[in-house]
Amino acid sequence: MRIRREQPSDRPDVLRVVHEAFEGGPDEPGEVALTRALFDDPGYIPEFSLVAVVSGDVAGCVIGTRGYIGDTPAVGIAPLAVARAHQRRAVGSALMWALIGAAQARHEPALVLLGENAYYERFDFAPASRNGIEAPVASWGQHFQALVLTDDPVAGRFRYAAAFGL
Repeated sequence: MRIRREQPSDRPDVLRVVHEAFEGGPDEPGEVALTRALFDDPGYIPEFSLVAVVSGDVAGCVIGTRGYIGDTPAVGIAPLAVARAHQRRAVGSALMWALIGAAQARHEPALVLLGENAYYERFDFAPASRNGIEAPVASWGQHFQALVLTDDPVAGRFRYAAAFGL
């Protein structure tokens, strides 16, 4: 498996992977429309749009976009998606570790996401409220998580990139 930056030519494959990962019925998953919108969003950060390539095929993807905790720049993560055939093979973990490393290299103060606590705690994410970071939607509760990458205080309400519509 190879992790690398997503290229515009990868986008059909990225959309396929997102569709497959979030498919739950006859309609296109909302995550596919979100991913399309993120590619054109001013908050899109190319260095934080990564793909996992296995045997020449895009097997997974993760996107980090510019958001803000109060006035402090931060990175909102979504989606993290892995093609069905590659799930439970550490593809998602490899993508997350690569994104965390890229964020550390760029001195980002924090990463935030909405997801399953049991999955993301392996990457040291914790409920954002423990760090004084408020979710854009209060009902997200403990599932809104943060990984603070700085010793400086980071607190306030999180705002996602515009494509999220929040």
